[in-house]
Amino acid sequence: MGAAEAYLENVLSELQRLKGLAEKALAQVDDAAFFHLPGEEENSLAIVVKHMAGNMRSRWLDFLTTDGEKPDRHRDREFLVAEGDTREELMRRWEEGWGLVLGAIQPLAGEQLLAMVKIRGESHTALQAIQRQLSHYAYHVGQLVFLARHLAGREWKSLSIPRGGSAAFNREPAAYRGLR
Repeated sequence: MGAAEAYLENVLSELQRLKGLAEKALAQVDDAAFFHLPGEEENSLAIVVKHMAGNMRSRWLDFLTTDGEKPDRHRDREFLVAEGDTREELMRRWEEGWGLVLGAIQPLAGEQLLAMVKIRGESHTALQAIQRQLSHYAYHVGQLVFLARHLAGREWKSLSIPRGGSAAFNREPAAYRGLR
């Protein structure tokens, strides 16, 4: 396996890990918490999910052949909960978005990482575009986990080594493999 193939394999693994972390966090909150706005200028879990789904659709639909900012995307609307934006509908769009991400990256061959793609008219190599989105999704998954943890309160179940659990982890790291 060459470096390009190793990179693509790693990116897919990391994206799947981020998706899983977010979903484990979201599963720990009820619908009221999912839609809760922490402040006037802040985003709910629902809004972050909606934004990520919109971004994924725009960036990954026809990844190598069309601009990553699709003309039918209305980014500003992603930050508003509209009629019909139920948790089920937003999670359906989330799944669809992740399907586009993974479906666009899985078939790539190493040499395609140097293909030029556009995002908002700006040229990037496919590798740069992938890395840009990986960083963007990690940023938002961190927001989802942080906010879900806050909203779940004492009911929160750690997604990593729990506080005070480092010694147990060091004795038996295999028991924590699913958390990373």
